[in-house]
Amino acid sequence: MDLNTACMKTLSIILAGGRGSRLQQLTDNRSKPALPIAGKYKIVDFPLSNCINSGMRRIAVLTQYRSHTLNQHVQRGWNFLRSDFNEFIELWPAQQLTGSNWYQGTADAVYQNLTMIDCLESEYVLVLAGDHVYKQDYSIMLKEHIESGADVSVACIEVPVYEADQFGIMHVDEDDNIIAFEEKPSAPPTMPGNPNVSLASMGIYIFNTKFLCEHLRSDAVDASSSHDFGKDLIPLFVGHSKIKAHHFSHSVIPNESYPHKPYWRDVGTLTAYWESNMDLTKLVPELDLYDEDWPIRTAQYQRPAAKFNYNYEERIGTALNSVVSAGCIVSGSTVEQSILFNNVRVNSYSHVNKSVVLPRCDIGRNCRLTRVIVDSDCRIPEGTIIGEDAVADAARFYRNADGITLVTQAMIEAL
Repeated sequence: MDLNTACMKTLSIILAGGRGSRLQQLTDNRSKPALPIAGKYKIVDFPLSNCINSGMRRIAVLTQYRSHTLNQHVQRGWNFLRSDFNEFIELWPAQQLTGSNWYQGTADAVYQNLTMIDCLESEYVLVLAGDHVYKQDYSIMLKEHIESGADVSVACIEVPVYEADQFGIMHVDEDDNIIAFEEKPSAPPTMPGNPNVSLASMGIYIFNTKFLCEHLRSDAVDASSSHDFGKDLIPLFVGHSKIKAHHFSHSVIPNESYPHKPYWRDVGTLTAYWESNMDLTKLVPELDLYDEDWPIRTAQYQRPAAKFNYNYEERIGTALNSVVSAGCIVSGSTVEQSILFNNVRVNSYSHVNKSVVLPRCDIGRNCRLTRVIVDSDCRIPEGTIIGEDAVADAARFYRNADGITLVTQAMIEAL
């Protein structure tokens, strides 16, 4: 079987139902995969784009928590595939196959959709998280999976051993067979020949379909299981099935300026989310969004170009080391090392510094924002100062231990 045929015989399942509670109020009204990122995208655009660019065009997006925004985004921005070519991107809501419960874990989410999986008669199933930011060619991972004769392949990334206690860590032999798995170990195993590096699971799996379905059915009736791939099924396979580690470095889409630094981020906390956006304001970001050979797609709307007004003494509309998206107006104000998402207005004499401003916000005159995340549709009152007084910020908004302040419209209205 050639690789193109194998890709067409692969069903890609994106797990996009999670809330992401560590993002605080940012996910009160949207699921984590629907969170805006990088100026014009949503997080789910990254695994979706990776699938399309990899030649995998049979995609199911599993939704659950607060899914309206995500559903709307996928329907409006990802409806270009041809069903007559057996291509699709479908939204699969929670089936509640096992009763009134929602998905109990990642494996349960796939299990509850076995009827649809069986109907599609795929030979391979690619399981992806819908809330990570990275670029990867899944077809290379699929090729390795097929050539190795594995039952399941797990994408892994090298992490410093001192950070390994934050991940599920794979212990591999010299042929990359996974011989042990430990969830957030206190004494993590290291890679053969490199005692400073451990191999962490990225939550990306390729299964042979028959193998997956058989074990999902067994797991579903196991009362002791939490029905999660990382916690239950992968450890179960070790020593009983052929399970291979796929190195992310083999299939990563490199940034030429960072050829030895594969980019993969779980933006699951406010700090990680803020840092991932801030990286894009650097002269050469670690994540290259300007690569025409591996485009990141999203829903496109008709918007005017960004606009900068005034050039009078202290009233100068300017942006420095920043990303300013379509529809923005920077009117007599300064934006520095920040990201303005679509349709943001920053009014005169204001200064926005090291901040992430989500779509359709309006920042009033004489405001100063430093290290702030402003949620969508906020109206920041004139003269508001955030990021200079930790006590005042914590009393009015949400401020985390790293000094990142989150502002929502509900918080503003409660002042």
